[in-house]
Amino acid sequence: MDMKLKRLFLSLCIALFLSTGMAFAADKINVNTATQEELQTLNGIGASTAAAIIDYRDQIGEFKSINSLLEVKGIGEKKLAKLSDQLTVSDSD
Repeated sequence: MDMKLKRLFLSLCIALFLSTGMAFAADKINVNTATQEELQTLNGIGASTAAAIIDYRDQIGEFKSINSLLEVKGIGEKKLAKLSDQLTVSDSD
């Protein structure tokens, strides 16, 4: 009985961990509203690239699509491909 209880507890812990991870993965960062600190939480975005995104946004206006980020210095096609599933340009994506 004790072994079954341990297995049940372990299964519940794993299920909770996986469901929590999925909830965090679903949250995307909106490049039109994100702060420099929020942008820097993304793998591959450092302080200078985050600042470049914000500078571009301030000078040109809101990003119309994720592909617009290719206009920002420091973001190429490979980096954008890695980041695109973590980003959005609107609250409804």
